[in-house]
Amino acid sequence: MSGAALEQLRPAAFAIAYRMLGSVAEAEDVVQEALLRVHRALEQGERIESPRAYVATVATRLAIDVLRSARARRETYVGEWLPEPLVGDAADDPARHAELADSLSLAFLVLLESLSTEQRAALLLRDVFDYGYGEIARIVGTSESNARQLASHARRHVAERRPRFEASRSRRDELARRFFAAARDGDVAALEALLADDVVLHGDGGGRVPALARSLHGRERVARTLLAWARQGLRVARATFRAVQVNGQPGALGLDREGRLISVMALDVADGRIQSVSSIVNPDKLRHVGDVGDMRALLSHRDG
Repeated sequence: MSGAALEQLRPAAFAIAYRMLGSVAEAEDVVQEALLRVHRALEQGERIESPRAYVATVATRLAIDVLRSARARRETYVGEWLPEPLVGDAADDPARHAELADSLSLAFLVLLESLSTEQRAALLLRDVFDYGYGEIARIVGTSESNARQLASHARRHVAERRPRFEASRSRRDELARRFFAAARDGDVAALEALLADDVVLHGDGGGRVPALARSLHGRERVARTLLAWARQGLRVARATFRAVQVNGQPGALGLDREGRLISVMALDVADGRIQSVSSIVNPDKLRHVGDVGDMRALLSHRDG
């Protein structure tokens, strides 16, 4: 199998690994190892009827192992944990269907954190990637009946809190445009008008830069906090926003005066209102997106 043919397997394997792990770096490592194993197996004369299924199986098993060790690290994570964002074309993913786009959102990936590792794998493989229960059982290392139970329990748990999304991309993007304009202009009334009554604001600094200690709830509190962030960004870093797609949803890159990345923000839109806002400022989660600015230095300069 040629290197080019192997590379064609990468997107499908990454789609599974990233949803399992919520980490671009870890998913890329998993995919690289999975492709290597396919290459070795073929070199050793192993007959692989479906390289795509083979690499997906290996990637899922590797991701399960990585996730088990990652769980312990996330228990001691400083503040709220959010996934590493996929920005722009990267979020276009091989999954073109609406249900696959929804399964890529930050809100959905955070919800998956509440499942066991095996439940997460069974739900994704069955409901997102349409694997049969027999295949899921072999991948997860269990019986077919238990694979059905894992997926069923996960489905019930997720159904209670699964985020809803605006179907029309043009409506989502228009709301996002108005949202960032209101934040930039300091227009609290315009901003509040775009937010759902029970809107939630999430922030992930990972202890590396200042961020929310826990999520904020409610239109007024969220609007005030967002405007305070915008004022601080303008004053300290002369920050600008650049509209992008983040994990298939509308969002923006926050850039400092040199055009370096200081934040990625994503919006979840449903029923004509913004239901949640996620702001990722942990520099370790932004490096795969672009050149990262030093927010701590900017804040120190301001304080000095």
